[in-house]
Amino acid sequence: MYESITVPTLVVDSAKVRINASRMLDRAARNNAVLRPHLKTHQARQIGRIFRELGVTSGTVSSLTMAEYFADDGWNDLTVAFPVNLRELDAINALAGRICLGLLVDNPDSARALAAGLKNPVDLWIKIDTGSHRCGLSPEEPDKVEALLAEVAGYPLIRTAGLLTHDSRTYAARGREAISALYHEGATAMLDLRSKLGRRGFAGLKVSIGDTPSASLVEDWLGVDEARPGNFAYYDLQQVGTGACQPESVAVAVACPVVGIYPERSEAVVYGGAVHLSKQSQPAMAEYLPDGPPDTSFGTVFRMEGEHWDGFLPGAWVRGVTQEHGMVRMQANDLSRLKVGDLLFICPVHSCLAAHALREDTHFIGL
Repeated sequence: MYESITVPTLVVDSAKVRINASRMLDRAARNNAVLRPHLKTHQARQIGRIFRELGVTSGTVSSLTMAEYFADDGWNDLTVAFPVNLRELDAINALAGRICLGLLVDNPDSARALAAGLKNPVDLWIKIDTGSHRCGLSPEEPDKVEALLAEVAGYPLIRTAGLLTHDSRTYAARGREAISALYHEGATAMLDLRSKLGRRGFAGLKVSIGDTPSASLVEDWLGVDEARPGNFAYYDLQQVGTGACQPESVAVAVACPVVGIYPERSEAVVYGGAVHLSKQSQPAMAEYLPDGPPDTSFGTVFRMEGEHWDGFLPGAWVRGVTQEHGMVRMQANDLSRLKVGDLLFICPVHSCLAAHALREDTHFIGL
């Protein structure tokens, strides 16, 4: 199955993607919420088609270029979950003439400039900051949100959709209880803000949330209208660390050719470095370290059962990367079975970054 792989390649287990997507759709249905998955995780039409086959009709993207890519494959309802870039007005108008396009603003200047340049209608979401402090208006300042809503209400080509947030704090949390607490804090703030605005004359606003840890672990979504997680399609080492999934649910691996074996330092070197795995790291998980102090991990080696990965190989992780090299720490018995030219299958810390880096070198199994 993997004979044709010659360079670092993202391998996608489509059967696991289907399982992950079906579970999230079931959870959304139990909460009477629309699942608008973030397609930036995979950036692959093949995976987008799996979602559509399962009944998903709307998606989230992180750029207009990505929106165009998926619109060309039949997606007709896409939200660009990134603040509107006024230098892309021509592209916005072209795409809004083809599909239902959702955009994001958090200030009146952007709203006014957008409205002045629009030629086709768009759905507009107000970005709310529930604690990530990246962009957005505070839910504790309803006057500012009200002023922005009043501003956009006067523009004929803008349809006000609602309030949108992404609470990235959950990615640093560990365990269901901690993640649930953050989710309830953020979602409650959003719902309270909607209630306040409704009493001020802005009725019918939708509430949209989006992060994989809470969507995977929280049972009661408190009545939000839509969820936009994306990483759940693939999962990764970061999500295993939060407790959002088990290693067996991770649907991607980076297949890296072994180019050197160094028993004297208990390491192999693979063709698979920062430009393939990214430089995102996290502490190596203690349950997979045989002994010694915690180390930094840029990825963990999967245990292979035939042609499929099944959990992690204990004591085997990428302890460092340069541009093309990955230095893989391994236990002696596993290292002794390895040969130059073999493939190691690495679970990336962040699958979105690996998928982006390797979107031209992707191998799908089970499609």
